[in-house]
Amino acid sequence: MLDDTKTLVGAAPSAQSLIDAYRRREASPVAVARAALERVRDCDGALNAMVLMLDDLALAQAERAEEAWRAGDAAPLAGVPITIKDTFDIAGAVTTRGSRIHSRHLALEDSGAVRRLRAAGAVFIGKTNTAEFGQSATCENRLQQVTRNPWNLGATPGGSSGGAAVSVAAGYVPLALGADGGGSIRIPAAMTGIFGFKPSYGLCADEGGFRAMSAFACAGPMSHEVADARILLSVLADRDLPRQAGRGGMRIGLCASPDGHPVDPGIRAAVAKAAAALDDLGHAVEEIDLDLSGWDEVFNALVLAEEWHERGFLLDYCGEDLSDYALASLRAATNLSVEQVMEARSRHAGYRARIAALFDGFDVLLTPATATPAFAIGERPREIDGQRVGRLWGAFPFTSPFNVGGNPAAAIPCDTISDLPVSVQLVGRIGQDAPLLDLAQDLEEALAFGDRIAALQFMGAGG
Repeated sequence: MLDDTKTLVGAAPSAQSLIDAYRRREASPVAVARAALERVRDCDGALNAMVLMLDDLALAQAERAEEAWRAGDAAPLAGVPITIKDTFDIAGAVTTRGSRIHSRHLALEDSGAVRRLRAAGAVFIGKTNTAEFGQSATCENRLQQVTRNPWNLGATPGGSSGGAAVSVAAGYVPLALGADGGGSIRIPAAMTGIFGFKPSYGLCADEGGFRAMSAFACAGPMSHEVADARILLSVLADRDLPRQAGRGGMRIGLCASPDGHPVDPGIRAAVAKAAAALDDLGHAVEEIDLDLSGWDEVFNALVLAEEWHERGFLLDYCGEDLSDYALASLRAATNLSVEQVMEARSRHAGYRARIAALFDGFDVLLTPATATPAFAIGERPREIDGQRVGRLWGAFPFTSPFNVGGNPAAAIPCDTISDLPVSVQLVGRIGQDAPLLDLAQDLEEALAFGDRIAALQFMGAGG
């Protein structure tokens, strides 16, 4: 059992509602920014989602947004508060990458994703905590106190974009910028009850950005509402992704336990609930077996090779300052051969082709997002539904295959187990991000999970 059942769940006004209010001159970007900063001050002492606050920058950006709305030339995200995962560079701000080693690393310029958000008028409230170098599916590091889940302060929010997820789930902001190399958007989104979207590989560039899991990683949006994620994704991708209504008759392959991995019975029930909702929406849902094996042979070698190339020198220079998992990755990389890396690169293309072939028979796949709900901080499950599982991937085996495949994938909250949220994962074919967003929005509306957040706030649990 988890020790602390206090909740700090909340929802900021949606990005779309703010944009509409600004357009009608019914809200002030400056007042909204001040409210977001105040929410952080009220809650983050308990949650530790934020690594760095950017009050002066945020208020200056909000003032410019207010002027732009008055002048009638507001950009797509003008005045909308957002948090930035601390693996992305913001000019003039420290980028820690979740590492004590980088605690004074001042960025000289924006990375590509941040540059697009700045040009779109977003208001940068602050930078969010992450696993060190994005190397863990939870959110502990040696930089600061551990980030906590707003649904239960004793539980992990997942990772590596754990702080980003919490900043949305706790109602600091409507939008957060995350990054997903092996599930780092979808896992924390699932464990904190928000929407998370990993785009098709290569859709959202981050020129000059952080080098980690580069063969698999994507910048992407985290939000309470799919509609808000769509706005942010459109900015990141430099293209419009309007909703297309009435996408009926999709072929959906349902697998409640890919590769036979054990899954919490409550999550199985949530997947069945989502499948029933999709069936009611007029889609053809078919139960299938999914063989996703082989992804780890590609993923592990290529991730370790890049870690060694980018950060191998840290072993001798300051290894004592690294977290256990970052240190373990670098030590494992010392045993990696050139032949293993070359073989992994060769297998990568074959694996992508194998996953692409799944979509010859289906438009979308439906799976669990994680195998368990959020668990106690520092206590990864070793057993799920009576079966032993590995410590590293046992709780979250369903996300990384689609990073290796390059597919767009989304985590959509649909239910709760013992007052903790659980989510399903929708996966589309490469390049079909817009139809996947449309389906996710249809499912979101059918499941009405957001009503639970509203009820929590109404009862006072949000704050």
